[in-house]
Amino acid sequence: MTGNDAVLALMVVTALGFDFTNGFHDTGNAMATSIVTGALPPRVAVAVSAVLNLVGAFLSTAVAATIANGLVASGEVTLTVVCAGLTGSILWNLATWYLGIPSSSSHALIGGVIGATVAAAGSSAVKWQGLVSKVIVPAALSPFIAGLVAVAGTLLVARITRDVSELPRERGFRLGQIGSASMVSLAHGTNDAQKTMGVITLALIANGTLPAGAKAPDWVILSCAVAIALGTYAGGWRVIRALGKGLVEIAPPQGMAAESASAAVILCSTDFGYSLSTTHVATGSILGSGVGWKGAVVRWQLARRMVTAWLFTLPAAALVGAAAYWVANGIGGTAGVVVIFVVLVLASVAFFAASRYPAVTPENVNAAWTGSVIPESAAAKAKGKAKDEVGS
Repeated sequence: MTGNDAVLALMVVTALGFDFTNGFHDTGNAMATSIVTGALPPRVAVAVSAVLNLVGAFLSTAVAATIANGLVASGEVTLTVVCAGLTGSILWNLATWYLGIPSSSSHALIGGVIGATVAAAGSSAVKWQGLVSKVIVPAALSPFIAGLVAVAGTLLVARITRDVSELPRERGFRLGQIGSASMVSLAHGTNDAQKTMGVITLALIANGTLPAGAKAPDWVILSCAVAIALGTYAGGWRVIRALGKGLVEIAPPQGMAAESASAAVILCSTDFGYSLSTTHVATGSILGSGVGWKGAVVRWQLARRMVTAWLFTLPAAALVGAAAYWVANGIGGTAGVVVIFVVLVLASVAFFAASRYPAVTPENVNAAWTGSVIPESAAAKAKGKAKDEVGS
């Protein structure tokens, strides 16, 4: 294997690693409301979502084309740039997942790649018009559009079912949630899996393996679909808890309205090739369902925290991507890429280890919200264990 082949292989592994983090980071977008209302058991919910993400990844490649050809000049991109950009996006994904903040995996990826590209070739290598029209404008509008659709849907549901007794209404909407949550998972696969396909295709073009403007090969589509499905099945319980229990106290009618709104907006954006953040859409829909449901509790402080994270996602991932490029380029060659890859692996292990003390699991993900993503019982158990260790 030549040095260039080794770098290409590391880049593909890193890209699939990002796709895996995208899966578990964004599972809550589809399944948080169904889990919290009891429409689906937690483990069944993530399994259903994983299968539908896999299927959805094969339904469209419009978003992949946007990432591969619409944001940066492919002639200025090298394999080192792509590896560095992926490093920035994965680290942001892991940091926000650990904190239980449902930020955008899509914007982390785009920010990381743009930051590394600017560090390598300057700002002229970025297609700023494409970035604004295909990423920033949809990011700003999508939460409001999804929220308005969810408000309208929730009000309509409340009006239609106002004379139905509570028990059959709750049971019926739980069944409806299975269908609406499944549609969100399918829509997520059609949008988010495409982004990693686009990045790998961009790297293959940069390496000369594919001609400029080429579409994603079949093996890229298949591997990305499998990676995001496996990540989805892993759960991402911290983000699921924040969206399902922290943002709004959700009843089944709200959950169905929110999920239906999310699916509609995501599928429309995929058709137009917009690299939309499914996190922004899902969060806007959940907030909209809270606004539209009389007596619902909406925790606006947590919502503001999420919006703050959204504002920092693109620039933060870009800075880390740029820093990773400078390190890799400073060392030079294959060795530089290997160094940032090793740092990325070590950081990933550290985040995972830290997340286990205490852990959010399928068993406690629905525990009462006490202001923290960590359930109170798990936090108390971890504190007691720490005291025991100090005493011994």
